[in-house]
Amino acid sequence: MDLVLQYADEYLLDRAYAYVLPHPPVPALLAAEAKSNLTYSALSASTFAPEPLIAATSSLLGRDSLVRQTTSLLAIALVAALILYFSICSLSYFFLFDRRLEHHPRFLPNQVRQEIVSSLIAAPAIDVLTVPWFLGEVRGYSQLYDNVADKGWAYFAFSAVWFLVFTDFAIYWIHRLEHHPRIYKYIHKPHHKWIVPTPWAALAFHPLDGYAQSLPYHIFAYLFPMHRMLYLGMFSFVQLWTILIHDGDMISGQFWENYINSPAHHTLHHLYFTCNYGQYFTWADKYFDSHRDPVPELDPLIEALKVMRKKGLVDEAGNPIKKGKTE
Repeated sequence: MDLVLQYADEYLLDRAYAYVLPHPPVPALLAAEAKSNLTYSALSASTFAPEPLIAATSSLLGRDSLVRQTTSLLAIALVAALILYFSICSLSYFFLFDRRLEHHPRFLPNQVRQEIVSSLIAAPAIDVLTVPWFLGEVRGYSQLYDNVADKGWAYFAFSAVWFLVFTDFAIYWIHRLEHHPRIYKYIHKPHHKWIVPTPWAALAFHPLDGYAQSLPYHIFAYLFPMHRMLYLGMFSFVQLWTILIHDGDMISGQFWENYINSPAHHTLHHLYFTCNYGQYFTWADKYFDSHRDPVPELDPLIEALKVMRKKGLVDEAGNPIKKGKTE
């Protein structure tokens, strides 16, 4: 997040803070001296002082201000989360999600609207809980590093794999513990309101639930070295994956589904509650006896098509019935 904040400061926030909280006018003598010092430094380095540096000094809140960093991170994280949510969920819902599932008997009235409203309520609260972790990254307390050469390409590749393994195992146990009767009804039950979820349910959590399941991603950066750009990429991938596993896809019988916790696995988790707690992989569910195979006969589309047949919307083969014009 420190990279995101750096670019946001350079191209937007320096000017925004200077406009909202401008620095008091500098006396002419001091301004001339500052300009002389900047010119001297620029000439000695055979370059000119970058505009963002000058802009950063024109606000009462400099880039190192704790108040400014906190405010900026709150705004950036929330805006980025909502942009990703609405863009990827829209693509997934309109191009991947099988809209026939909306006829399933356990699909709620106005469910899509409810999922979006729930997500919009949860996102700001999760944002507030998460910002301290981002703030720690910005202020240099994490294990994130800048140069690939510091650790080498082999470690660069290993850290990506280790990130997936570490967070998958941690989330498995957080998720499974959230299904304990003493916890479930208070924190995780709101997410299981969506028995047949759509991609819009990806952020429709109780805020504490969403935050708890995100903790492994943040903790990782404080325990293990990882390249900043790689961490940003992996963190973005996590958000994308969370949306895609809610697309209701029950494609089964694929070799990779023996190892990958696919949308089909997560669809069964919402239908049956006590299986498939993993995030990316199936190994933890298989080892700890909570795995359920996504076989065709468990596809929720079967029940949805039964309802559609009763309504005269599809024939016995599941093909849409075109209604002729009435005279």
